[in-house]
Amino acid sequence: SRPCRYGTWKPHGATLPDPSGAGLYRGTFRRYPCLANDRESLVTVTGAVVDSDAFLAAMRQVAATVTVVTTDGPAGRAGATVSAFTSLSADPPSVIVCLRADSRIARTVLDNRAFCVNVLPEDAVNVARAFAGPSPDDPADRFRDLEIAYGAHGPLLPRATSFSCALMEHVLHNTHAICIGSVR
Repeated sequence: SRPCRYGTWKPHGATLPDPSGAGLYRGTFRRYPCLANDRESLVTVTGAVVDSDAFLAAMRQVAATVTVVTTDGPAGRAGATVSAFTSLSADPPSVIVCLRADSRIARTVLDNRAFCVNVLPEDAVNVARAFAGPSPDDPADRFRDLEIAYGAHGPLLPRATSFSCALMEHVLHNTHAICIGSVR
C-alpha cells in the first residue's frame, strides 16, 4: 500500500498486453482504491515498464562515441570509460555524465569535485580498452604508457576532444550517479 492524498492506496489490477509485440514491454494497469472521507475514489495508473534485459540489448544498438572520464585531485587520479555523456546547456556550457554509483571513478569525481570528459577518436581502441572494465587495484595502471596532458580538472587523453569540468551537481539515481559539470 502507498499513501495518497486521501489515505492509503492498495494496489490491484492486471497486466496489459505488450504493445510492441516484441516482448520489450511489460505493460501494467492498476487501480488503487483510496479511502477518503468514508468514500472510495479510484486512482488509475497506466504505463509500460521496459524489461531491463531488453532495454540493455536495445541500448547497445545506439551509436555512441567512446568516452573516458578522468579526474585528478586530493582524492587521487582515476579514469573509466562511460557510455552516458551528453551536453546539457550551451549557456553556461555544461555537460552530464553518468557513472556507476559504487565505482571508484564516481567516488573520486565526487571527492575531487572535478572531472574531464575525453571523447576518443575512432582509432583509439587501445586507450578505450585501458579504461574499460573494473578498476584495477592501482588506478595509475590505467594511465600507464599514455602521453597525457594535465587540464585544470584532470588528465587529458591523447588525441581526444576534452571537456574540463568543475562538478556542479551530483545526483544519485538507482545504480548511477548523474554528474553535472560546468565546462571551464
